[in-house]
Amino acid sequence: MLDHIGLTVADLNRSKAFFTAALAPLSLALLVEVTAEQSGKHAHFGFGSGGKAFFWIGDGAPASGALHVAFSAATRRAVDAFHHAALAAGGKDNGAPGLRPYYHPHYYGAFVLDPDGNNIEAVCHQG
Repeated sequence: MLDHIGLTVADLNRSKAFFTAALAPLSLALLVEVTAEQSGKHAHFGFGSGGKAFFWIGDGAPASGALHVAFSAATRRAVDAFHHAALAAGGKDNGAPGLRPYYHPHYYGAFVLDPDGNNIEAVCHQG
C-alpha cells in the first residue's frame, strides 16, 4: 500500500500550479504547505484527500524522469479528465487514455510527463 510519495522538483511554484490543476479531476487537492523555515531544509507541498496528504513535492535538484507514480481514479472519465487537465497545465503526453489489457482486462490508464519529466499516471481498474 502506498502511504505517500515525494518528488523533488526544479521549480516548486511551477509544479505546484501543474499538480493543483492536473489532480483536481481526481478529487485531490493541495492540503499542506511547509516552508523551508518550518522544515529546516526545503519547502514542501502535500496533496491528498480526506485530510491526508500522500503526494508531496519539494524544492531541490530534480530527479528528471526517475519516478513513476500512479493515482487511482474512480472512473474512466476521471482518467480522461486528468489527462486533459495535465496537458492543459503544461504536461506532455506519455500515453493517451485507454485500456492496457496487458496489465489486466479493465486497466484503463493515461500517462503524462510533469514539468520535470516524471511519469505521472491516472488509472481506473473498473470495467
